[in-house]
Amino acid sequence: MQQPQRFFHLHMISDATGETLLAAGRAAAAQYKDARAIEHIYPLIRNEKQLARVLDEVEREPGIVLYTVVDQKLARQVDEGCAVLGLPCVSVLEPVLMVFQSYLGTPAGRRMGAQHVLDAQYFHRIDALNFTMDHDDGQLPLDVEEADVILVGISRTSKTPTSIYLANRGVKTANVPIVLDMKLPEQLSSAKRPLIVGLVASAERISQIRQNRILGSVDENAFNPYTDRVTISREIAYARQLCARHGWPVIDVTRRSIEETAAAILALYAKSKENRG
Repeated sequence: MQQPQRFFHLHMISDATGETLLAAGRAAAAQYKDARAIEHIYPLIRNEKQLARVLDEVEREPGIVLYTVVDQKLARQVDEGCAVLGLPCVSVLEPVLMVFQSYLGTPAGRRMGAQHVLDAQYFHRIDALNFTMDHDDGQLPLDVEEADVILVGISRTSKTPTSIYLANRGVKTANVPIVLDMKLPEQLSSAKRPLIVGLVASAERISQIRQNRILGSVDENAFNPYTDRVTISREIAYARQLCARHGWPVIDVTRRSIEETAAAILALYAKSKENRG
């Protein structure tokens, strides 16, 4: 008999692009076929103020914390913050650095992002990451036309991790939540340059993810529209209706990995650029 799939939060904190953590976290998570990670990726975390915001997010949605932060003071703050919260925390890079130090007989230089070649492509990706982090979850000021891609969808359709994955490939990505019976920002209707894509999933999957998000924080026997499948079905129908009205393509992420969703979006983006001439 197949075990029901469990969801857990996986927080990945990096002082660079986060690619190393993504690879390590997904390789480990893939070993657990009955558990699926809800990924939270925090790239370019390089000061205490940024880290404090991340730890607030971790406290709101507890889970496993992985990090690659070479600054030892910040690394200690990650460890101490997780200890206070009672959460498992692992420095993915530190054990490797210790082996190198032992063999080579000299400590590491501890340069942030030293594994990346500082060429034009690198800076383009960093620019895309900064844009994406500034335009997460509906933060959509007047520079909407600077976006390459805008993702829209109801809560828990993987908008943020998909946005960051695309940004790691140099695609400036914003994401905007769709809330039942609420109009989307006017800037979206008038946007000409960005490709706008709707993300949807099955009501069952979204309900499971939302239940895991609020686990232990509310009375599980009480009615909650946030996790109610009938309400979620209405949200999905409303999202599809909005996308159809504006002619935006829709991707169902129910059985797709982040990589598969991003690949589909990149294909649509390439086609849209061809059509623009």
